[in-house]
Amino acid sequence: MSYTEALFSVQGKIALVTGGATGIGRMIATGLALAGARVMIASRKGEDCIRTAEEINALGGEGSAEGFAGDVGTEEGVMALADTVRSRTDRLHILVNNAGVSWGADYAQFPHAAWAKVMSVNVAGLFTLTRELTPLLVSAASDDDPARIINLGSVMGTQPVADGAYSYSASKAAVHHLTRILAEELSARRITVNAFAPGPFQSRMTAFATARDEQVEKVSAGVPLGRIGGPDDVAGATIYLCSRAGSYITGAILPIDGGLSVQHDVRLFKDA
Repeated sequence: MSYTEALFSVQGKIALVTGGATGIGRMIATGLALAGARVMIASRKGEDCIRTAEEINALGGEGSAEGFAGDVGTEEGVMALADTVRSRTDRLHILVNNAGVSWGADYAQFPHAAWAKVMSVNVAGLFTLTRELTPLLVSAASDDDPARIINLGSVMGTQPVADGAYSYSASKAAVHHLTRILAEELSARRITVNAFAPGPFQSRMTAFATARDEQVEKVSAGVPLGRIGGPDDVAGATIYLCSRAGSYITGAILPIDGGLSVQHDVRLFKDA
């Protein structure tokens, strides 16, 4: 194995990706499996997870994928998912908290119920599943090779942008802050905690704006780098953070957004 291969290897690591049947979760799961990890994929629709795992395995990567149902929207669902994971492995090198929901409505009609549902999945479910699986992460961790947690935030949690998704944006800001809190909390147990803050990617959640080519072109025109994100963008970032190359990084919010997080219209003195 060359230096580069060893530096970025996730060979033999065991991972769980929630919400891994579609969108960014599927991109992450595919990248980890192709790179040699054993990847468990869980979401509310177990049949979709099984099918996704089969499709990933058919790509012939060095690792493997397995899918099953898991709901992080309720405490009972989180506990059941944690039990399922514990029945399949006694250690977990990588936890990717990707599962999430959104809710869009105009300001004047935005419902109170949208807050409980979105915060329950995107924040409370993330926290409780992480807490329940911490012993498995500790079992896989060492000084030289910590266990890794990656939480899925959003550029909408970094920038003051709602686009009608008020509870979603607030939940992702909470994910970013919770990531930093857990990074400090779990560092002594040799677990790193980082978050992605993605910009636009094609997914079921963004299908309303990225399903057609002309929509993708329109969205891409608003991104400084001129395109939306692709599978390799998020898979590469995942492999980096989960390999030896990323073993000294914790508490980071990594913008995978094509420059959206640094884009602004403030000119101050340039036009003076």
